[in-house]
Amino acid sequence: MADDDVQDRGERTESPSQKRLEEARSKGHVPRSRDLGAATVVLVGGVGLYTLAPHTGVQLLALMRDGLSLSRADLGDSATMLQRFEHGAGQGLLAVAPLLALLLAAAVLAPLMIGGWTFSSEALTPDFSRLDPIAGLGRIFSLRGLIELGKALARFLVVALVAVALLSKQFRSFAGLGAEAPSAGIVHALALIGLALIALAGALAVIAAVDVPLALWQYQRALRMTRQELREEHKETEGSPEIKARVRRLQQQQARKRMMQQVPKADVVVTNPTHYAVALRYDEQRMRAPIVVAKGVELIALTIRTLALEHQIPIVEAPPLARALHASCELGGEIPAQLYAAVAKVLVYVYQLRAARRRATPPPRPPLIELPAQPPGPPADG
Repeated sequence: MADDDVQDRGERTESPSQKRLEEARSKGHVPRSRDLGAATVVLVGGVGLYTLAPHTGVQLLALMRDGLSLSRADLGDSATMLQRFEHGAGQGLLAVAPLLALLLAAAVLAPLMIGGWTFSSEALTPDFSRLDPIAGLGRIFSLRGLIELGKALARFLVVALVAVALLSKQFRSFAGLGAEAPSAGIVHALALIGLALIALAGALAVIAAVDVPLALWQYQRALRMTRQELREEHKETEGSPEIKARVRRLQQQQARKRMMQQVPKADVVVTNPTHYAVALRYDEQRMRAPIVVAKGVELIALTIRTLALEHQIPIVEAPPLARALHASCELGGEIPAQLYAAVAKVLVYVYQLRAARRRATPPPRPPLIELPAQPPGPPADG
């Protein structure tokens, strides 16, 4: 028992609740994979460089020619050199602008693959606790630190192996660039670099395939909760069970009070005679069938009968009909069609009783109520 109490208070064994996940997200804490972002950026860069090689090559060749076409007079004129520098910078920016746009889009969209978009001002607030050297050493030698170290070593080994393989395979292509014409050589060099980046992205994708599930696991593990935290959060969200029970009692009391206020408006009360009581009301001008305005068992049934006697509401003892009405009807609902005949006999008796009272004649005999062979069941939901 004591071990269970310690576990409830200390060990984080429970999955994070939806509220805890939302709070973490509001603080900017979402799952992220650096390897997934790096693989995406390198892949987009490689594909973009390989695809845009002809366009970029032409722009870079023009930039190179402009830079090598300076005269002696231009070299001595600072104003001309500044103008040529501005022109060259603009030309170079235009040459790489499409590639930079692709890389920017990849860098922005890659993190959204597993964590989604989020913005939090709390993430921008300086956290001076990170400057604590003892805490920093603890993070370095923690399980997460060891995992990050292993990922870094694996990343280095994979990149190194891919680089060696590419250089050995494409060595002749790189060595032959100097023998090509400048226009063709620049385009060929960009295409080779693009292919190398695509191959490198494939290697990084393998690492990302391991890093993404690991990042999700670490995120869930960091947000785990204790059983006590779950109970306290449930109380904060749903309310204390004691308070909820008290609210339910008050609601039931209010509903019972409203129900009892309808008893004086009833036309008849059908009883068991002591265990069940159902009050019916019928207005042939406004209602399709009689409705139940109050019902109950035991103490509530006694209260209904008492109110009926106080307001001179006729009480008819019909045990099978009282039980059937109580089981098959909801408050404010119409009686089922199977009970029309039985309830009609009760209402005819009530009308005859009222007439006898007005004429001061002997009251009629109560009717014999018989139910159909298969009485109706409880009302269907919805």
